[in-house]
Amino acid sequence: MRLPLPQLAERDRNPAHIAEVIETATTEFLAQCLEPEDLSFPAMPPFGSWVKSFDEEADNQIYGVVYHATTSPIDSVHRARALGMSLEDLRQQQPQIFAMLKTEFRVAIVGFETSARDGRCYQHLPPRPPQVHQAVYQCEPNEVIGFTDELDFLRTLLQVGGVPSESLVAAAIREVYQLRKFDRDWLVLAGRTVGTLLKDDYDRLRMILNQIHP
Repeated sequence: MRLPLPQLAERDRNPAHIAEVIETATTEFLAQCLEPEDLSFPAMPPFGSWVKSFDEEADNQIYGVVYHATTSPIDSVHRARALGMSLEDLRQQQPQIFAMLKTEFRVAIVGFETSARDGRCYQHLPPRPPQVHQAVYQCEPNEVIGFTDELDFLRTLLQVGGVPSESLVAAAIREVYQLRKFDRDWLVLAGRTVGTLLKDDYDRLRMILNQIHP
């Protein structure tokens, strides 16, 4: 049974610090959201949003895209059950409920930045993923904009398993498009890149383009 993480007030007050790595692998990592200070559920990061963590030993900043999120009981034996209460009712009558649930999300690693050496971004898998118990942060807009000047990350997202990769690619593109202040030229370039990657699979390409709303 996983124990709940300490509350945010006891850890890092940076509002971008949203979670902590609890499982890690070459291509992805699993993070558990920090508990909020008030009686509420942890904020679940949106599907297709951009986060970062660190490989401290190599001093690499790891970039990734959220592709799956869940809220479930900390105790894996007992399932949550319907109580027929509003959130306000839960706060007043069942406040312990909030401490009994955890929110976790999976992140597909799309690249890294060698922050200590040349400060370059690479859109391929890093030598190692972030270590367990490393902090996970929401990416700053300028970080996402800088990283997505190149579009090789789209190939990585198209290969993510266990999720509709077409929806993931479309969500990531929509997120970047908004962060870039609706840069039409970038959106067209992203669409052309996806078209090249899926030149032999028109159905997947059509699904992605239909989910991008400029």
